[in-house]
Amino acid sequence: MGSGGWSRRRFVGALARTAAAAAALPVATACGGSPAPGSAPASAAPPAPVTGTGASGGARASSGPRPLWIGTYTSAEGGGKGIGLAEYDPRTGRITGRGTLTGVGDPSFLAPHPDGRTLYAVNEREDGAVTAVRLSDRTVLGSRSTGGAGPCHLSVHPGGRWLLSANYGSGSVAVHPIDDSGALGERTDLVVHSTAEPGPGQRGPHAHQFVTAPDGGHLLAVDLGTDTVHTYRLDEMAGTLTETSRARARPGAGPRHLTFHPAGRYAYLANELDDTVAVCAYDPGDGRLTIGEAQSTGAGTGRGTNHPAQILVTADGAYAYLANRGHNSLTRYAVEGDGSGLRLLDTVPVGGDFPRHIAFSPDGGLLFAANQKSGTVTVFHVDRDNGDLRPAGEPFASPVAVCALPL
Repeated sequence: MGSGGWSRRRFVGALARTAAAAAALPVATACGGSPAPGSAPASAAPPAPVTGTGASGGARASSGPRPLWIGTYTSAEGGGKGIGLAEYDPRTGRITGRGTLTGVGDPSFLAPHPDGRTLYAVNEREDGAVTAVRLSDRTVLGSRSTGGAGPCHLSVHPGGRWLLSANYGSGSVAVHPIDDSGALGERTDLVVHSTAEPGPGQRGPHAHQFVTAPDGGHLLAVDLGTDTVHTYRLDEMAGTLTETSRARARPGAGPRHLTFHPAGRYAYLANELDDTVAVCAYDPGDGRLTIGEAQSTGAGTGRGTNHPAQILVTADGAYAYLANRGHNSLTRYAVEGDGSGLRLLDTVPVGGDFPRHIAFSPDGGLLFAANQKSGTVTVFHVDRDNGDLRPAGEPFASPVAVCALPL
């Protein structure tokens, strides 16, 4: 473990004293500053170009091996040494390890640039940073401070010129410019969340996600610590943010992850602390989000013993899948009413412990789950007709796997 500084452990410990849910919250250790520049990757074939987002599965299938990048905590006991490198067979789902990209500290979340040339990673430490990696030769292009503690999520604005990141520890969101090489410039904005009092044990803002709505005109930041989703406009010339609205989840919900329906008028919110999901109406005109009633995850373990992590929607908008930490399952929903409703169908064992992150392959035929506590990545075939999930081979071992990004 690293010494001193911010740790998500502090938040977990406080919550454990005030709510039964805290025992299974994700743990991240923080220490030191930015990772050293440079990299020493193990030998691996050059990655193929990106053919889709991996989040909704709309690209055509590839017949050859595809790259898989795996995020971890390098400062956690038994953690990784950097970003895990692997390949997967898009037909069978079989994963083959290809070494490690070193020189990136605590890369707990990963996201690609839309042009497929660059990968971005958070450095989830007290002195938070974001790092750019050139995919063609796996060169680390450098890191930039996020101005906050414990960044846990990032995404690239669709225009490809701005990187958006969420600082969990300090409850803030940041914007960095991206140059033509994919490298990052100095931060252009930082907004610290401040809103109504959070629920018991939440202890102030904890930004957990920062994404662009399908309309491209609004950015949404999900804050677990204050039960709030903030909507911003981005000045695409200056890289600055203007808040336009706030949506409040019910007290103590702990909203963690928001995913949009492909049609762009509805979104689905995974609530970490009260073990629920909610359908949200979204107005592209003003970016306003309206959070609906809490719904069951199907975990059936009782309040506080299961913690939803992430929800995905298929490219055709027909099915949604939720990762359940604690219950260690994937919930399958049928999406109804053009996106306005979720109907719980079933839950499937994830085949690992504490599924922190899930992602579709670019063609939507596979679903990957990164299981933090078991240190594995499990893969499922996705039935395009009925949304059924079928395990694809044996779990792939990867230390403290917290993010699995198939490209």
